[in-house]
Amino acid sequence: MVTAAQPATTSNFSPLTTWDGWQQFVDTPHAPARDADDQEWTLAQREDYHARFVVLKTPAMDTISTAVRRLLLLNRGQQGGARRGLIISGPATTGKTTAMQQLGRTFELADRRRHPNQDGRLPVLFITVPPSSTPKMLISEFARFLGLPMLERMNQIQITNAVCELLCEMSTQLVLVNDVHLMDTRSRAGAETSDQLKYLGERIPATFVCSGIDVESSPLLTGVRCSQFAGRFKIVRNQPLRYGSPADKQIWHDLGHGMDSALRLRRHRHRPGTLLTHAAYLYARTGGRMGSLSHLIREAALVSLLDGTEKITKEPLEQIELDSAAEQRARAPHRRQTPSQRQP
Repeated sequence: MVTAAQPATTSNFSPLTTWDGWQQFVDTPHAPARDADDQEWTLAQREDYHARFVVLKTPAMDTISTAVRRLLLLNRGQQGGARRGLIISGPATTGKTTAMQQLGRTFELADRRRHPNQDGRLPVLFITVPPSSTPKMLISEFARFLGLPMLERMNQIQITNAVCELLCEMSTQLVLVNDVHLMDTRSRAGAETSDQLKYLGERIPATFVCSGIDVESSPLLTGVRCSQFAGRFKIVRNQPLRYGSPADKQIWHDLGHGMDSALRLRRHRHRPGTLLTHAAYLYARTGGRMGSLSHLIREAALVSLLDGTEKITKEPLEQIELDSAAEQRARAPHRRQTPSQRQP
């Protein structure tokens, strides 16, 4: 029997791609949203709250959750042959990784409720594909998550056997693989790494959920060698949110309302509902990308705490620089606004 070594605890930070880091993520609820005027809630505590903030459910998250539940049922009795998996694909900063992590967290908490007092279970595993990955590098990420001791002399087959044996023993049901677009199958190493991932899907009785940037147009799913890999995965597109139809605007407004309600700025300074008055502007700044929207609102809240204004208006929002891709979309050649988009 292979047993996993306990992760080292030399620092407070453990990435989610380790057993210890993933358990911290699952076990740590969001900071309680205390009353903004609670004098016992210190400035540092409110800064921590807004730095982490809330994760709001999007329509894509619901679609992904439904698709995974169906695949889990489909794969439950699959003893041989190819199990079916899911690929979450879309542009950068649309919330693909966040959606996958929240899916894993929800699934693990539900598994704990179904199997109380069973510490030997590991329902979810989360890894990220390394850049320029080789098959051994990929399986080593699995081993690193599990805390398996790896010796220099261990070869790829030995590590693979140890990982698969342990994951079977621990009843792992969901394997989350981030950044699969980094597997460039035009190179020999990339093609062999995709073969390794496919092989792991046959050895481990779990449902694989992958995410990556525009995977359907990447080399991973094209070409003769990749046809079998493509035939095992269905794709869910995680697109930027739209702001055209009334239904689209309602979804965006609901997200803005959720963020506005989650803010904990002093009431005598921040006017509830302010974010909703800037809904069109926020869409123009972020292009409907949840990652960019979250960054913008969190930083604006933190700036307002640091400078003591404790309110979010359009002026400080304009001063915040987002990621370069978002700024290029919104500001170049120059962001034009319709009269209805101009906010006081």
